[in-house]
Amino acid sequence: MSLDQFLTRLDQLQSDAESAFTSASDAAALEEARVTFLGAKKGQLKDIQKMLGGIEKADKPAAGAKLNAVKSAINAAFEDAQQNLSGGDDSGADPTFDPTLPGTRPSLGHIHPITQTISHLTEIMGRMGFEVAEGPEVEDPWHNFVALNIPEDHPARDPLDNFYLATAKDPSGKSSVSAGDEGSQLLRSQTSTVQIRVMKQVEPPIRIISLGRVYRPDAPDATHFPMFHQMEGLLVDTNVTMANLKTVLRVFANNYLGEDVEIRFRPSFFPFTEPSVEVDFLWNGTWIEFGGAGMIDPNVFAAVGYDPEKVSGFAFGLGVERLCMRRHGITDIRDLYSGDLRFLKQF
Repeated sequence: MSLDQFLTRLDQLQSDAESAFTSASDAAALEEARVTFLGAKKGQLKDIQKMLGGIEKADKPAAGAKLNAVKSAINAAFEDAQQNLSGGDDSGADPTFDPTLPGTRPSLGHIHPITQTISHLTEIMGRMGFEVAEGPEVEDPWHNFVALNIPEDHPARDPLDNFYLATAKDPSGKSSVSAGDEGSQLLRSQTSTVQIRVMKQVEPPIRIISLGRVYRPDAPDATHFPMFHQMEGLLVDTNVTMANLKTVLRVFANNYLGEDVEIRFRPSFFPFTEPSVEVDFLWNGTWIEFGGAGMIDPNVFAAVGYDPEKVSGFAFGLGVERLCMRRHGITDIRDLYSGDLRFLKQF
């Protein structure tokens, strides 16, 4: 058989098969047409495929390519006919289904209001050049107290005011560490621990914020929770003053609260700053306490290896939940951790 005759037979087969599949009125007729043209034993395509052996060797590549193309076209025509028949068959279909009605939009979640607040604070402080630093939530007393100039007898170190971690014991009843290590770790009570870790690793100038969870054994009520979030700010350079601290906090307040917010300092005491102040914002005609701040105590600089005669700096700490609650008018901190979607969906 010549190549032209072979190609003509293939074209005719494709035309006949497509016509037969299209004209099939039901599944039985379509299956009969499939066996006629695509049957594995007596199908017409199989018969023509056997003729490929009689084609001249030089013409076999072209003949084989045409055979594959026709086979693909016939299979595609059969699948199209199957879909058309199944689409027109109403058996088993829901008679109440209306494809023209809009679908049900899936319910999508959103970011928790505390996480929203953290992202907002990070963006505001980032515009003032503050980079985000992170540290572990499980700390040792040196980072949590000693390096922050908190003496041994200070009330802040009392076991009743901290979550000291108990030492694990093996099945024999023996402690996995020596008895002298009891209370050697605790859940951090402030994010100030991060500034110690950063200053031990980096030389001034430093401009960072640390945001994260802190833990204190407070009884839950409308304004207290045993786990909450803090934003700690730290700036260390030469010739840093309280004026720089007040400027940074005022710019922050104006950006976060969205208005020209007044700010005031009240004298206070923190072991790691001297002088120390409480920070108040005048918001909606009321002075609101937002956190503590001050100039870094020279003893803190000495603990991390800085020369207090050459560098100065300030630090401040603000409660993330307090900022979030004031911004959104939330009156009970416990609502933020209740997991009640009726509450959280508002934000």
